[in-house]
Amino acid sequence: MKQPRAWQRMLSGRRLDLLDPTPMDIEIEDIAHGLAFVARWNGQTKGDFAYSVAEHSLLVVEIFKRQQPLAPVKWQLAALLHDAPEYVIGDMISPVKASVGPGYGALDDRLTAAIHLRFGLPAQIPVGIKRQIKKADKLSAWLEAVQIAGFTTAEADRFFGKQDPALTAELTIRLRPPMDVRDEFTLRYQEFMEAL
Repeated sequence: MKQPRAWQRMLSGRRLDLLDPTPMDIEIEDIAHGLAFVARWNGQTKGDFAYSVAEHSLLVVEIFKRQQPLAPVKWQLAALLHDAPEYVIGDMISPVKASVGPGYGALDDRLTAAIHLRFGLPAQIPVGIKRQIKKADKLSAWLEAVQIAGFTTAEADRFFGKQDPALTAELTIRLRPPMDVRDEFTLRYQEFMEAL
C-alpha cells in the first residue's frame, strides 16, 4: 500500500518531511513567515489582526530576557524558537492538544529537535532552561488571555497561574500586520546569530 505524503513544500523550495524532519530542510525565513500567519487562540482575539505565534514568540523572548537578564544569547534564541514547529503543524489550544493524544507531542518533539540542530542549539534544551522559557511562555499566555482573549484576571490566574504584577503592568500585547511581525522575527533571529 502506498504511504501517504508526509512532506510539505516550503516557500524556500525546501521539502520538509514532517515525520522525519532533517535540519537541512529548515530555513528561518520559512519559520518566520509561517508563524506570522498562524493565529494563537484559534483567532479568537480582539483587534484588526490575528495575534500570531510569531508575535507571541517575540513577547516570550522579551519576558525571558527580563526574567533572566544574564541568559546567554543561545537560550534567548531557544526562547524565540520555542513554538517554531507550529510553522508547519499550526497552533492548537491546550484542550485540543490533549484530545489529539501523544502523537502530536511526538511530532512536535521531532520537529523541535531538527529546528534546534539547524540553528546550533542542542536537540533538547536543558530542563532548567526549558522551565525558564515555559515561565515566560505562561506570562505571555496570561497577558494574551487578559488583554486580547476576553479572560478576566481571575480566569487567567486559574489557567496560567498568578503573575508578577510589576511585569503584567508594563507589558502590552501588540497586534500588527503579519509581514511586519515576520520581518521583526527574522531580524531578531539575525541579531542572535550575529551575537553567538
